Amino acid sequence: MGTLTIRNLEDPIKSRLRLRAAAGNRSMEEEARQILRAALQEPTVVTTDLGTRIRARFAGLGDVQLPLAPREPVRPPPELDAPPPTIRSAKKKPGTPNRRR
Repeated sequence: MGTLTIRNLEDPIKSRLRLRAAAGNRSMEEEARQILRAALQEPTVVTTDLGTRIRARFAGLGDVQLPLAPREPVRPPPELDAPPPTIRSAKKKPGTPNRRR
């Protein structure tokens, strides 16, 4: 059998355990064992994840089918070995002043 040590137990809790043990004519150690046994013999509640609970809650409303948007063809990948395209600047007409904004 294993040993369990409980540290930093508040004084009011320890006093209540002592009184409860005395009322049952048991030691504090045996009372703590009985409390642990009783607490751990309760059936475990199976918890489901949030998505399953949401689906179950709205299952009575029926399934919603949304239309899928048509897909576009995949564009070709860029050619990394090709030289970059040259950028042409707009030619200024002779006699027009430079405008800066």
